[in-house]
Amino acid sequence: MTEAKKVGSKIQQVRLLKNITVEELAQRSSLDASQIEKIEANEILPSLSPLIKIARALSVRLGTFLDDHEQLGPVVSRCCDKNKSASFSNENVESRSHLDFYALASGKSGRHMEPFIIEIKPGSNGAGKLSTHEGEEFIYVMEGSVSVKYGKETFVINKGDSIYYDSIVEHLVESANDEAAKILAVVYTPV
Repeated sequence: MTEAKKVGSKIQQVRLLKNITVEELAQRSSLDASQIEKIEANEILPSLSPLIKIARALSVRLGTFLDDHEQLGPVVSRCCDKNKSASFSNENVESRSHLDFYALASGKSGRHMEPFIIEIKPGSNGAGKLSTHEGEEFIYVMEGSVSVKYGKETFVINKGDSIYYDSIVEHLVESANDEAAKILAVVYTPV
């Protein structure tokens, strides 16, 4: 099953378990009902912002839609275990995604942070859409340079640099140039 099908199926499963209609979920998440229907039908893979809004509206962690299994104790993520990824794009799934997410703690139950290694593809040239959601984000650049649009400001963050910001402010993370970049990102969303 592809990542899009996993995410869409899990959203639908949680929604049905909570006896919430698509229209109710749309109202609670401030998303269009048609967008939610397309996500659940696996026609599109949502960007991170709508996924967080859906998680909040369903009162579940973001990881609920990304986890394969949960563990109570510590979770160790080995460098060679980089086989699970989810791609998020600000467009529908047919368009070229510019972010590949590799979850680092998908097996940990009850977590409040979502740590990812994110590979950022070059070439979006500022065409990406700003997103906003509750919570905070921390980004540490491992390779390359990234451009972080945050409100009306733009910050260029180079290898070894980091940025920490409130996610409620509109933001966008892209490659700062025509080269790929890799970041460690930790997203905190209050439940």
